[in-house]
Amino acid sequence: MSVRAVICGLGACLPEHVVTNTDLAARLDTSDDWIHTRTGIRRRRTVEPGTSTGDLAVSAGQAALESGGGDADFVLLATTTPDRPCPATAPEVAHRLGLDEVPAVDVAAVCSGFVYALALAEALVRAGTCERPLVIGAEVYTSIIDPQDRDTAVIFGDGAGAALLRRGRGGEPGAVRAVDLGSAGAGSDLITVPVGGSRCPGRGEEVPPEQRYFRMRGREVYRQAVHRMTVSARSVLDRAGWQPASVRAFVGHQANQRILDSVSDRLGIATRYRYGNIAEVGNTAAASIPLALADTAADGRVRPGAPTVLTAFGGGLTWGSVAVTWPDVVPVYLPPKTPTSRRGPQPADRSVPAQRTPQPWLLPAGIEPPPAP
Repeated sequence: MSVRAVICGLGACLPEHVVTNTDLAARLDTSDDWIHTRTGIRRRRTVEPGTSTGDLAVSAGQAALESGGGDADFVLLATTTPDRPCPATAPEVAHRLGLDEVPAVDVAAVCSGFVYALALAEALVRAGTCERPLVIGAEVYTSIIDPQDRDTAVIFGDGAGAALLRRGRGGEPGAVRAVDLGSAGAGSDLITVPVGGSRCPGRGEEVPPEQRYFRMRGREVYRQAVHRMTVSARSVLDRAGWQPASVRAFVGHQANQRILDSVSDRLGIATRYRYGNIAEVGNTAAASIPLALADTAADGRVRPGAPTVLTAFGGGLTWGSVAVTWPDVVPVYLPPKTPTSRRGPQPADRSVPAQRTPQPWLLPAGIEPPPAP
């Protein structure tokens, strides 16, 4: 079969600090029942002060490299919350992973970021540009969320997930079989941080504090997300030559459980083939799909080679889907790295053996870690 990119490693990193719905109800006009009923979320993770997106990305990237048994020759970092506006965060992450001088670039597609980056990595492999791209989704969304905004503070969490790919063939477990991407810039005001870019830098002027935070028009976003993800998933199934009834794993962006259920219902994906971890980690934006992949793979619920659909929707507006055969991998979980020191970024310590079974705090409730291989 033709050359394809094959997922050969999965890595994950979540902060250890848990914020429950009850914790939020203590300071916001909300309740555990209100949040869970409307979103499916019960808890989320938040970073300690001083921990950045790059710190989480390094841990998740190193975990994926350990899972895949080797280095990478290209790094794509999907994020909405880079360490700085300039330069991109990916080169520093690559350096800290010991991948000096490899190409490294940020991908900005908000919650669709990982799907976009995965599609780009697959194209780079097929074009012969690289052999082993590392795709990371990492976010510290608490850095752009208004802690007093009930509409967003209850939804988002921090985290990072990563996938290592290699050059392979379409018949292998983990092979990317088809992609579908799209955007609609006319809806750019639906999901936005109004201040901080060149359009409205907010420099030397009074800017209301709320304009510096993430804002989302929830009802319209809900409608757009269901429609765009459904159409995109159908398109990628057609391109892969798969029928919806053949899908054995559906992993959507973990934005809202009702969105995920609506998309799955419209596609005709049976409940038993829907996988995710939104209840435990909330919406981690670009990190959500790789984190859900790692959790599902750790539990061993999907047979390697099974037809799988990944789909996402995010600001921009952007959306995308990937058809992939379920990878034959053992995910690796690592805790967040120590925040970057004043001496600057340091290469990852490869002498420390990675954990090949999930941290107990990362597993969804009721799931036991599998035995170590």
